[in-house]
This record gives sequence, C-alpha cells and structure tokens, in this order.
Amino acid sequence: MTRVLIVDDDPVQLRLTAEVANRAGFKPLTATGGEQALSILREDHNIGAMILDLVMPDLDGMGVMDAMRREGLTTPVIIQTANASLETVISAMRNGAADYFVKPVAPERLVISLRNAMKLDALEAAIRSERARRTGTFTVNDMIAKAPAMGRVLTLCAKAGKSTIPVLIEGETGVGKELVARIIQGSGDRAGKPFVTVNCGAIPPNLVESVLFGHKKGAFTGAVADQNGKFAEAHNGTLFLDEVGELPPDTQVKLLRALQEGEIEPVGASKPERVNVRVISATNRRLLNLAKSGEFREDLYYRLNVFPIYVPPLRERMEDVPALVAMFIARFSAEAGKRVLGISPPALDLLMAYDWPGNVRQLENAVYRAIVLTDGAFLESVDFPQIVAQSSGRESAIKAIEQVPVPAGPVHIDTAPARQRAMVEAAPAPDRFLAPTGEVAALAEIERAAIVFAIAHHGGRMSRVARALKIGRSTLYRKLHEYGLAEELINDAA
Repeated sequence: MTRVLIVDDDPVQLRLTAEVANRAGFKPLTATGGEQALSILREDHNIGAMILDLVMPDLDGMGVMDAMRREGLTTPVIIQTANASLETVISAMRNGAADYFVKPVAPERLVISLRNAMKLDALEAAIRSERARRTGTFTVNDMIAKAPAMGRVLTLCAKAGKSTIPVLIEGETGVGKELVARIIQGSGDRAGKPFVTVNCGAIPPNLVESVLFGHKKGAFTGAVADQNGKFAEAHNGTLFLDEVGELPPDTQVKLLRALQEGEIEPVGASKPERVNVRVISATNRRLLNLAKSGEFREDLYYRLNVFPIYVPPLRERMEDVPALVAMFIARFSAEAGKRVLGISPPALDLLMAYDWPGNVRQLENAVYRAIVLTDGAFLESVDFPQIVAQSSGRESAIKAIEQVPVPAGPVHIDTAPARQRAMVEAAPAPDRFLAPTGEVAALAEIERAAIVFAIAHHGGRMSRVARALKIGRSTLYRKLHEYGLAEELINDAA
C-alpha cells in the first residue's frame, strides 16, 4: 500500500485529509509541522506523495520545498492552502509542486491529484533512469532495488566501482545483470565512458573472434576494410560480456590473453594492440559448474571470477514488485498513449503471489501486455490472463492463452541446462588436384579442366583464352583436338 505524508498544523483538516487518503487505498502518515515532515522524508524514501500546507508556524511549505530541493528529496508535493492568490500559486509551482488546490477541496479532486502526482513521479524516475543508462552515469539511485535481498548486491557494486577488478555477475535470466554492471560503471572513474555490451550467446561461432577483437582488411573473404572489435570500442570504458559461458573454447583462449596482457590481436593483424578496458562478465548458469564439466576453461574462470556478485531472482525480492509495476505502468502507458493511473489492489496481490520464473523481464512484459489490453484507468486481474491461468488454473483462462508460451517454473542457475549451440560446419570443398578416387589427378586431366574453365570464363573467345593461358592460339587448338574439346565446341555452336 502506497504511503502518503499529510502535513498540516490544523488537526481537523489533518484528520479529514488523512481519512480521504485512507478510503482511496493509500496509507496516510501525518505531520503537524514542516520540520517533522522533513524528518519523516529523510528517514523514509518510499513515500509516494506529500500533501503540504503552505502556512505553518515552525517551517512553512515554501521552506519545506526549499529544503527538499537542497537535500535531493524527490517526493511529489501537492500544495493545499487557504490563500488563493496567483502569486502564491506561481511561487509553489516554481518550487516544484506537482499540484495546488485551495481548502476545502473535494475528496475526488484530492484523490485524482494524488494518483497523477505518483504517476508523474514514476514517469520522471523512469526517464531519469534511462538518461543515466544512456550517458553511462547509472547509479544505485536509478535502480529499483529496495528489497533486503538486494542490499548485499548494491554494497558489492559500490565496492567494485572503486577499482578495475574483474567482476562476474551471476543470476537467472531477466534479473537485471546488465543494470548491475551499469551501476558498477556509473559508480567509478569510468562513469560517462563507453559501455559496450556483447551477448556472447548470440554471435555465430565463426564470427566471435572478429566481433570481439576486430579484423584487418583482407583477413578473410568479405573483409573489405579494417573493422574495430568490441574491445577497441570499449577503450577507456567498460566491456560487458553477457552470457560469457557460451563462448567457444578457442575464443576463450584469446579472451584470457586479452585479460592478462591487456592486448588484443585483430584477425589478420601482424602485431597485438593495447587496450584499456574494464571487463564485467555475466552468466545465467553457474560458471563453476561449466568449468568442472569442461565446457569452460578453468583458468579463464578464475580470471573472470575475481569479484563475484550473485543477483537474486525476483521471487526472493518481492518487495520491489509494487515499485517496478508503478514504473512500468508510467512508462508503457505514456508510450501507448493511454491514461492508466495504476493497478488495483487485487491485481497487485495477484502479481505478488506469482513466482515469476522469467523475473523482472517477465514482469515488464506482463505489465506491457496488460497496458495494451486494458480499457480502464487501473489494471485489473483480468488484464493478466497468463498469470491468472498459472495461479488459479481456471479453465477459461487456460483456453484463452493455450497458444501462448509460458515459462513452466523457475530454474535456478545451479540446475540450468546447457544451451544447445548450433554447430555450423562448412562442407569441405573438393580439391581440384585430386581425382574422385582420392589419388592425385593426371596432368592431362588438370590441363583439360583448366582449358574448359578458361573457355567458359571468357565466353568462348579463343584469343582471350590463349592469352590467359599464356600459350599460342595454334597450341590451344591442338590441345582442343587432343582432349576432344573441339567437337564439343562445334556441337555447342550448332
């Protein structure tokens, strides 16, 4: 239940406003003065909004907002006062008030203002988070991770950000491993520098080396120009190797050298190149198990696993679900152009009771789908048919989603099966100097094949064929008769 702080020195008005908020589904907290309100805001950063009286004896509303701005307290503020002057309204809005109304206010108007303020706050938080992610300044404050289970993760991120130590982030799919890596980058000296992400499991095996280390012009067919790899792109910044356990064995060897020596050797290069890159790797399987089974090089494992961080699944930090849902609703309703104000208590209870095998990514997609489905101002349980089907097993819900793939259950990274990599094996090209029997072909057969190829290549123009083969035309015609090709050319011409 979202907490709302109500600040007023009039006990009657304080009690009436608290009752309105309580009936609307909010949990009211009360304060009788500005100093008391600031004390509550400093201790509790999860308050959804504050209804603030402007005129108070110790510290007035303007003074409270000034202090909030200085201390970085971003709780949305709704001003209520008996003074309806235009100058007061303008001053309050300039100080950051989300809304303003004059006492007495209708309960419906108050509830709508509260909901709009919370939605605006969630949307602004999402925008700040996305801006920080794009600029490489993502920090702990930009990630929704207030659950106790995430406390150790954030502590380790702060410590890892102070050095360039290699970090290995382990956790199930969809828990937010990339965001953890961005927190590490944004908390250290490399904040604002390049942050390059590589999904090692999505690169074809024959291109992994070129993607990571780059290649030189002419190194292979199709290499028409020099191409920088991801290591070079991340120079002086951070390289995030997602699903590092999927790297082919031969690439693991070169990655180990790059980590140890700080050098890369692009495909086709004559000498190595030095790079200054902070490497953060991630995997959705326990890398130690892969090292024991021989799927991953043990020496590379110890090189990557210098500073391990385990990100718990969403089912172990359900305290974050309400804040995550609020952020997703604000973001997706803005993208879809819908006026969705929030989620109903029964629908939130439904989401809180689900174990989320796909973690935060699954929750995000479920809310996005619900935003598209709903026609109301609040998301209801019927807007989450997949979750209803797995939670209650109702036949109607099952029939409605039977064609939609749903994760069967949470899979811990210790027991996650290996992903089957499609092996691309090029068919061996036949050697032109070998006969079908496997023996070296006779010189006459090789010469005959060369003449046939030259005639086809030059379109039967014998002068060009003779010049290409570096023989005279008379010699060419003699060999045509010798190999029985003259009659074939005559028949083709006919």
